[in-house]
Amino acid sequence: MYKLAFFVPVEDAEAVKEAVFASGAGRIGDYEACCFQTPGTGQFRPLAGANPHIGRVGDLEKVEELRVELVCEDALIRQAVAALKAAHPYEEPAYDVWRLETF
Repeated sequence: MYKLAFFVPVEDAEAVKEAVFASGAGRIGDYEACCFQTPGTGQFRPLAGANPHIGRVGDLEKVEELRVELVCEDALIRQAVAALKAAHPYEEPAYDVWRLETF
């Protein structure tokens, strides 16, 4: 089992979550589409060569985002990350993947 966490602009969160859930991620027992989300402010400065979805090259940008966390079965984690990348509006979405232990 893995935990996948990603950051996404608030207005794009539902579409990205649905894409990740469609991969089979976010299932716990007899429940699906399970996640936890926390609001926050992300920031970044696009460098030369970037094609930013939000902001302009060279300018520091701050965006209201959600941190979305969910679990994913081992066999589905690569598909879940691929779905996240395909649905996310950013060129370089920020995400983390952790292997979980069972106790």
